[in-house]
Amino acid sequence: MSGPRTPGFAWRVLGQDANARAGVLTTPHGDVPTPTFMPVGTQGSVKTLAPAEVAATGARIVLGNTYHLWLRPGPELIDSLGGLHGFTRWPHAMLTDSGGFQAFSMADRRSVSEDGFVFRSHLDGSRRALSPEEAMRVQGLLGADIAMQLDVCPPGGAPRDEVERAVAQTTRWASRCLASRREGQAVFGIVQGGTHVDLRRAHADELGALPFDGLALGGFSVGEPVESMHAALPEVAPHLDPERPRYLMGVGTPRDLLIAIGAGVDMFDCVLPTRNARNGQALTRRGPLVIKQARYRDDPRPIDPECGCGACRGGYSRAYLRHLFLAREILVLRLLSEHNLWLYGEIVAGARAAIVERRYESYSRGWLEGLSEGQ
Repeated sequence: MSGPRTPGFAWRVLGQDANARAGVLTTPHGDVPTPTFMPVGTQGSVKTLAPAEVAATGARIVLGNTYHLWLRPGPELIDSLGGLHGFTRWPHAMLTDSGGFQAFSMADRRSVSEDGFVFRSHLDGSRRALSPEEAMRVQGLLGADIAMQLDVCPPGGAPRDEVERAVAQTTRWASRCLASRREGQAVFGIVQGGTHVDLRRAHADELGALPFDGLALGGFSVGEPVESMHAALPEVAPHLDPERPRYLMGVGTPRDLLIAIGAGVDMFDCVLPTRNARNGQALTRRGPLVIKQARYRDDPRPIDPECGCGACRGGYSRAYLRHLFLAREILVLRLLSEHNLWLYGEIVAGARAAIVERRYESYSRGWLEGLSEGQ
C-alpha cells in the first residue's frame, strides 16, 4: 500500500491490544494522542465554548465545516486572517470535512454529476458548484492540518447498485482531490460502501493504493440500524492500512466510540455531545441525564461526582442546572457542553491507557455496562 506523503504529518503506534490501537498523530500544530475525539466547530467555533475550554476537555484536534465556511464568511477572508487557526484562535490541530456530507443531508437542494455537486445555498438560494478541485481549493485556503477528499455518501439502506455507484464516484474524485491538494496539507481518503463489507474492503484497498495520509470510514450512521454499523466495523476497520490513521466520520455515542475503538478506529467526530447539551441532556458514565426532568428539581448532587469538568468540579447542583435550563439561561448550555466533551475526553484517554496496558476489553466492558445502568 502507498503510505503518507505529507512532510510534518505522521502517525505511529504506541500500543495495541487485539485490534484496538493507541498512537500519536503528529501535525504542524502539535501531537494528537489517539484514539481521539474531535469536537465539531461547524462555523469555526465549538458552540458555546471558548478554545481554552475545549482544550481543557483533553481535545487536541477540532473539526471545521467546509460547506458552511465556504458560504460564510468565505475561505478567502479566513485565509487573509491567518487561516482557521489564526481566525478562530485554536492553537492545536484542525481537520476540515469536504462538503460531501452536506450533499447527503441536503439531497433536496443539490444535484450530483461527474463534475461534483451543485447546491442551492441554504442562506440565500444562490447556486454554488462544489467539485473535487473546489473542495480542495477551499480547504487549502482554510488551512487546516488535515483536509478530506470530496466523496459521495449514499443514505443508509440504499440499494446496492446505488452504493456501488457512490464507491466508484468517490474513487474517481479521490485522484482529482490528491492532484489538487495544497502543498503541506495532509489529505484523508473516504471509504464508502454502506454496510456491505465486501464493498468496504474493496474500496479500502483502492484508496489505500493512493498516497493519502489517512483513511476514513464515511457513510456510517446515516440511517442504517446502529446494530448493522456495530457488526460491520470489526469486519472493515482492521482491513484499512495499519500504517495510517483510521477515522470514523460523524460517529457517535459513547457506546459507538467504545465499540469502534475495539475494532481499530483511531479518530472520531460528532455533533452529538454539544448538540445534546444544548437540548438539556448531560451524558454520564451511567447513561444520559435529562436535566429538565422534575426529579432533579431539588437534587443537590452534581451531574457526576466522578467528573472533573467545570460543572461537576464546581459543585453546580442538578437543581441549579435544571433551573437555568428552564429559565433559558446561557450558562447551562456552556456547562453541559463542557461536561459532555469532558466525558468523551475521559473515554478516549482511558482507552489509550487501557490499550497500552493490554486491558482494553475489560475497560470497554466496564464502560458499556455502566452506560446501561441509567440514572
